[in-house]
Amino acid sequence: MLEEAFNRLASESILAQTGGDEGLIPAYSLLSDMADATLADASLHEPIVELRKKLDGLLDTARPFDEESLNGLRRLVSWLGPALLAVQQNRPLPVWSHIAESKPAAVSMALPAEQDGPVIVECLLDLNLKENAELLAEFHAEAIDHLSQIESSLLILDDKPDDRDALNQIFRSFHTIKGVSGFLQLTPMHTLTHEVESLLDLARTGKLRLNPTIITAILESRDAVQTMVAQITVALEQGKLPSTVVPVGHLMRKVKALAANPEKTPEPASTPVPLAPAPEKSAPVAVPASAVAGAVVPAAPVHAAASTGEAKGAGSSSTVRVNTEKLDSLMNVVGELVIVQSQISESGRVLGDANTPLARNIAQLGRITKELQHSAMSLRLMPIKPTFQKMERLARDLSRDFGKKVNFSTIGDDTEVDRTVAEEISDPLVHMVRNSLDHGLELPEVRVAAGKPEIGELSLKAYHQGSHIIIELRDDGRGIDHVRILQKAVEKGMVAADAVISRDEILQLIFAPGFSTAAKVTAVSGRGVGMDVVRRNIEKLRGKVEIETEVGKGTVFRIKLPLTMAIIDGLVVRVAQDRFILPTTSVQVALRPAREALTIVQGRGEVLDHRGRIVPIHRLHRKFNIPGAIENPCEGIIVIVEYGDRLVALMVDEMVSKQEVVIKNLGGFLANLPGIAGGAILGDGHIALILDTSSLFAA
Repeated sequence: MLEEAFNRLASESILAQTGGDEGLIPAYSLLSDMADATLADASLHEPIVELRKKLDGLLDTARPFDEESLNGLRRLVSWLGPALLAVQQNRPLPVWSHIAESKPAAVSMALPAEQDGPVIVECLLDLNLKENAELLAEFHAEAIDHLSQIESSLLILDDKPDDRDALNQIFRSFHTIKGVSGFLQLTPMHTLTHEVESLLDLARTGKLRLNPTIITAILESRDAVQTMVAQITVALEQGKLPSTVVPVGHLMRKVKALAANPEKTPEPASTPVPLAPAPEKSAPVAVPASAVAGAVVPAAPVHAAASTGEAKGAGSSSTVRVNTEKLDSLMNVVGELVIVQSQISESGRVLGDANTPLARNIAQLGRITKELQHSAMSLRLMPIKPTFQKMERLARDLSRDFGKKVNFSTIGDDTEVDRTVAEEISDPLVHMVRNSLDHGLELPEVRVAAGKPEIGELSLKAYHQGSHIIIELRDDGRGIDHVRILQKAVEKGMVAADAVISRDEILQLIFAPGFSTAAKVTAVSGRGVGMDVVRRNIEKLRGKVEIETEVGKGTVFRIKLPLTMAIIDGLVVRVAQDRFILPTTSVQVALRPAREALTIVQGRGEVLDHRGRIVPIHRLHRKFNIPGAIENPCEGIIVIVEYGDRLVALMVDEMVSKQEVVIKNLGGFLANLPGIAGGAILGDGHIALILDTSSLFAA
């Protein structure tokens, strides 16, 4: 590893020029890795650290290489070659003469003498988009990764304050953001990350021990940086420059106070506020504008991995960033290819002979198309870890607000899901985690009195099951009392007092709009909104949610979702001359009913006795006013469909086939049609509508 880093450092030293910044950040990153790798050998370590401090000063003040620092880099490279060879051969190292200290040009980065505190920078991000667009794009992609890593590592430190790998990872991430943001003259981001880095450096050197108050302050600083990165996102995607100030002064004061006295909870110097309109003229701290526009920001700086501590070598990246629009376009093209392949196969079957070269070529085309389809689908998949990480952060913050002790754990966070699913499942999970913490888990004293551990358990688990992904939220709290739910539903007039409904149907009432069993309304829950949003969003993803609960023991919410949103397994049915597609995820069974199983119940209409359960019958041709369909149920087909927590019998004329279909949007003019989720082109060229069971039976 040292030899590889040395070779790269030597290359950077050759390309570097006085007055230029090319190679400055890569050289600093390489020196950081080499410093970590030589901790056990002071004779190698000290010269490397000495030069790294010089480059650190350049990055902090956004200056390019000066003659002294560049000479120092080249002298170190000249010395390191023989030194590393001497280490390999067990010989004494050549003598190193220290780099002479220099006094860099003065830069005003401090408050007047009467103010004792960090620089307060309340100004807009000056992106200089015209010159820095390419650099900002590189920095933006890198910053998103670093912010995600910072959050996950901080949550690790919240449980294990002495985890060195997590601490080192956070320090490196903040330092990288600090260095590049200073380089790009993003003053608020640079000064905030500089203060946080100083605080983290105290923890790295053992002068300070992290506690929940410090971690909370760092998380808040990380969120402020994320808000600024979001402004860069808008600027890059829409060309819209930041028009609001991200307040960082109160965070800098808090971080500075914690560095001076880590055990004391600092009083906020000013109330954090949401993004405020920018003043007409802001007065940022003076920063030299010496950054050269042609600077190169490394796409992936070398740093130690948080989990293993192993340094990433050159060219070790196995991922490529691709615009999501390009992926969606690829999926559309593959979908069209699947349709054309189905049509060619249909034409081949019409010709009849299965042993011709044409038939064999069509079969080979089918295999290749299938493989390409699955590969394209896999490109849409992404780990659910970022979503789970947000829930972990939410649980941490809310548990402190509620005065509850919670051990939050995740299982299967490397499970891959469709990008659309990952984006849309976040809001439902937020509501569910909030409810579990507010209503499910008890206060510590209540748990102890009930014979439970003081610390509650809350876990998120994701795993694949066939062509579905299952997400489970499990807690060991008080459970859900279905008797109390029924009483509340009767009080609200949602259920008749003499109604006979099953336990599962009672539990599903918590998803009804406006339903809540909370004794009081809090800032988090109790207004009867939230869980109805959960079910609506999950059904929009063609999924469903199940509940398992035991009073006094805990509750499990189980969400079942399709693996992909672009292609579905469908059951093609015919009604008169029209074709429809039912997602197989909602189909339980299809049958031709016996006459004795059919009856008419007053107030419910036609029903089917299905294995002792009375299921209402809906005729699809009446739903869409289709003439010429079969009227006698015994001559047609009954498809038993799951609708929420109930079963519904859907009558059609014929079952045509079961096949994978590509979902096509019907466009704005036909959007939001009740009972219709989209369309698909079948192998014979006919268009079939995809049925949405939730809105079909609600209509």
